[in-house]
Amino acid sequence: MEKILIIDDESFICENVQRILSSEGFDVLAASSGQQARDVVSAEEIDLALLDLNLGTEDGIDVLKSLKEIDPELLVIIITGYGSVETAVESLKLGAFHYMKKPFKADALRLIVKLALKTQTLKREVRKLRRGDGSLPGSSPIIGKSEAFNEVVAQVREIARMSSTVLITGESGTGKELVARAIHDLSDRKDASFVAINCASIPATLLESELFGHEKGSFTGAGARKKGLFEEAHHGTIFLDEIGEMDMAMQAKLLRVLQEKSIRRVGAVKDIDIDVRVVAATNRDLMQRIAEKSFREDLFYRLNVFPIHIPPLRERTADIAALASYFLDDFSRSFGRQFRDVSPEAQRLMAQYAWPGNVRELRNVIERICIMRSGPTLLPEHLPLEIRSGSGDAPAPGGAGAIAVPDGLGLEEAICSIEKSLIEQALQKSGGNVLQTAANLKIPRGTLRYKMDKYGL
Repeated sequence: MEKILIIDDESFICENVQRILSSEGFDVLAASSGQQARDVVSAEEIDLALLDLNLGTEDGIDVLKSLKEIDPELLVIIITGYGSVETAVESLKLGAFHYMKKPFKADALRLIVKLALKTQTLKREVRKLRRGDGSLPGSSPIIGKSEAFNEVVAQVREIARMSSTVLITGESGTGKELVARAIHDLSDRKDASFVAINCASIPATLLESELFGHEKGSFTGAGARKKGLFEEAHHGTIFLDEIGEMDMAMQAKLLRVLQEKSIRRVGAVKDIDIDVRVVAATNRDLMQRIAEKSFREDLFYRLNVFPIHIPPLRERTADIAALASYFLDDFSRSFGRQFRDVSPEAQRLMAQYAWPGNVRELRNVIERICIMRSGPTLLPEHLPLEIRSGSGDAPAPGGAGAIAVPDGLGLEEAICSIEKSLIEQALQKSGGNVLQTAANLKIPRGTLRYKMDKYGL
């Protein structure tokens, strides 16, 4: 609910404005002096202020200046009498949004207030997006400015224009579904449905019915015909999250759907043609799953037409400050807090933390801070102990995670020991993703596979 502050030393004006705007669903506060107004703006997040230029002994222009010093983004509508229009114009030069002459009509007040609040909302959205140089659209904008993030943005913008199948890989919490939604939102299919399903959350016996639908009486409990999610996504996009957890039998049926571009409901005898863009995602190494005979190689190549890998947050630390600011602004507004920025020291601590839960963990941390604290600046002491203690620091020489070479080894043996340890650390850093590990080590995937076999990794 938007908060509006009316600043006027005439009580009947305050009461009248409160009555008019409260009926529109706004939370309206009142102040009878400049000092009261400054106290309110310091303590509350005010979306809009209505300021009378004639506050008895106080100069309304001075009050406007002081309010802007407290909150430079505060929108202010000046209320003025007929004799002070020149002063009102001066106030516009100082950053006032608009001015209204007394007496004003209720409808005019409602109109200008709604216009001002819409302007404020748009300004805040622009500020959020500017914090990330290459943000992507969607119900939850994807924010970032690192080179790795910009590469993902470029891939999304390129593939969105096509209808090819996409496979998104990355650790848990990196934002795979948000990227899938961005692909949909930027595509020609944006006006149709985006349907998401977590393949790991539905028992294998029910997943076929969920995806393809069923006919009445096709199994116990099927009391009526039901459309599947592929039909619901016709002309749109279906997002198959955690595709690596799908059982082999279901994989074979999905492969047929991708090949034939048609589905068959459980218990049906006819196929139904579908026009669906498939985006799949996983935090698993599907090549390893293929080697373990738990994922079909032919399905992998059907899904992996256009791969997008989202690096973990620890590999794109340049994005952390922008993401933290975005979440801070969002939760501060939701919880009525006064947070406006993150201190440089808090940013430094967040940048050196490993973020095993990635963007999801960062979001949760900021939400928890906004629940417990009020602002105006996020300080190091607000951060959880694991972040303040530097547990995300890179390992010091000889410390935990350092490469240890056993005594008594010859040069060749020592080199092999170091190489094995480096590969182990790189695999751990990429969450077991062989493709990403090979890229990080700057060696061909086949070479990495050979060395993994050589060292029994």
